[in-house]
Amino acid sequence: MYCIIVKNQIKAGCRDAYLAAMLPNASASVEHEPGCHAFDVLEAREEENAFYLYELYTDAAALEAHKQTDHYRSSRVLLAELVDATTVIPADVTAQNS
Repeated sequence: MYCIIVKNQIKAGCRDAYLAAMLPNASASVEHEPGCHAFDVLEAREEENAFYLYELYTDAAALEAHKQTDHYRSSRVLLAELVDATTVIPADVTAQNS
């Protein structure tokens, strides 16, 4: 399995708009992409305006397929106005304990 952990530092006051753009993308990814096994949206408790995404894919090709979907592309347009900085950590899943 292939995973990315994404940190989005959003602009102050943009929480609701960010979630309105991100949550439908996350939901559609799991529902409509056979290669997407998890897409969790996390809000940091001790870091103001920081969100983390935990995305789990079959492989790197499934992540690339995700980036071609309509729900991804439409969310990117909205998120571009809301996100100040993004960091991505690509990882291989060593163990899954769910």
